[in-house]
Amino acid sequence: MNQVPEKLINFRVYEDGVDLLGIADVELPSIEAMTETVKGAGIAGEVESPVLGHFGSMTCTINWRTIVRPIVHLVEPRAHNLDFRGALQVYNTATGEYRVQAVRVSVRALPKKTQLGKLDVGANADASNEFEVVYLNVTIDGRKLVEIDKYNYICFINGTDYLRRVRQALGLS
Repeated sequence: MNQVPEKLINFRVYEDGVDLLGIADVELPSIEAMTETVKGAGIAGEVESPVLGHFGSMTCTINWRTIVRPIVHLVEPRAHNLDFRGALQVYNTATGEYRVQAVRVSVRALPKKTQLGKLDVGANADASNEFEVVYLNVTIDGRKLVEIDKYNYICFINGTDYLRRVRQALGLS
């Protein structure tokens, strides 16, 4: 069964279950491992070795068409629980049929930067909220693929919790 994911049909953004309207697009976090250079005897050169389950700063940005109330609400200096829910279009090459695949990206995010944009007659404001992401969960068709929780030592990728033994070693579980 050859499935070809083609495109995002549409998406919605929610904070604590409330639909946030007026959004143009969302820039999702990049996941970049924290690394340390390892060199010395027994190594022919240098290796950028990842720190198991640890990642650099992750940010996400919500871009708005116009200046709306949620922009100011999302400046409140507290954690915001945001859900980005989308419908992906997937083509089955064997049957020639399309199906819809649910994608959900959930973040717990702290406000970092707010751009109120610009005022221009007949144009978008291009306002934005940028956040520091401290929790990330990616689910496709109900299957959890990624869960990173920086404050609770969770790094779950493709069915494996890479920080489980670290939590045990630290007496956290």
